[in-house]
Amino acid sequence: MTDPTADTTPGSWQPTSTAGTTAATGDPRAALESLRAEIGKAVVGQDPAVTGLVVALLCRGHVLLEGVPGVAKTLLVRSLAASLELDTKRVQFTPDLMPADVTGSLVYDTRNAEFSFQPGPVFTNLMLADEINRTPPKTQSSLLEAMEERQVTVDGTPRPLPEPFLVAATQNPVEYEGTYPLPEAQLDRFLLKLTVPLPSRQDEIGVLTRHAAGFDPRDLNAAGIRPVATAADIEAARAAVAKTTVSPDIAAYVVDVCRATRESPSLALGVSPRGATALLATARAWAWLTGRDYVIPDDVKALALPTLRHRVKLRPEAEMEGVTADSVITAVLAQVPVPR
Repeated sequence: MTDPTADTTPGSWQPTSTAGTTAATGDPRAALESLRAEIGKAVVGQDPAVTGLVVALLCRGHVLLEGVPGVAKTLLVRSLAASLELDTKRVQFTPDLMPADVTGSLVYDTRNAEFSFQPGPVFTNLMLADEINRTPPKTQSSLLEAMEERQVTVDGTPRPLPEPFLVAATQNPVEYEGTYPLPEAQLDRFLLKLTVPLPSRQDEIGVLTRHAAGFDPRDLNAAGIRPVATAADIEAARAAVAKTTVSPDIAAYVVDVCRATRESPSLALGVSPRGATALLATARAWAWLTGRDYVIPDDVKALALPTLRHRVKLRPEAEMEGVTADSVITAVLAQVPVPR
């Protein structure tokens, strides 16, 4: 494992295992590390997003993937699903999608002359909510209970969702016609907001080279992607993350960073205490992934942007001046004293 303090970006997580590593090793970190190599068979140059998805799994959180069309957002989630021995379902969110199409509904059974519950696609381990901002708020809100409580209530009866459970939603940041922006209450349900950028020139050449050699993004089996981690690995990893030590100084540093966003003149809404607990959780997962059993300030800095960028709201005048949530958080990190 490379020195985790050498680079504080999520993409700096370096696997020590090979692509052939499987869950049979009994080492949950090795099993999760091998996900990057496995996903890399289909997706080129999106290591930070891969790391973010793994962090979300460790923290029992959900991920919002944002990027322009054609940067492999959907392929990334499908490749993760193929690399995990978990049940997965995909829902294409459209303007006519109804809440029952996601959660399920009661169906009348003529044989028994009674109603029975027909589970919707949310009853899975990994749900891909494709283009979530294309469906109206009524359907978007159908995911709120599932994401927060990990259950679905239909006709007054709560029905638990399987474990692990992760919603990976995608959205396009440049197309607004016919879309319904997610409200702050629902954005706050996502542990991380990951930006999926355009690839570098070298990575884009790699993409075209693979396609020229016959790569078909619709056939991941042909790409050689195989399950390398199981639900047991994820559960064992979560138990290990829970033992990662957080000193009082680190906890105070997380609080100071979040409180500083509430005092920023560029923000109408700063990070809430729930955002602070989310930052602490992702920093612990990142520390464990990089091979430590304690959290350092660089872990907090590494996960601050993806954990907090969707939990703040810019003032209109700041937005008109070109200020972004990322720039405000970066400035806060530069100003808040780092514990020694």
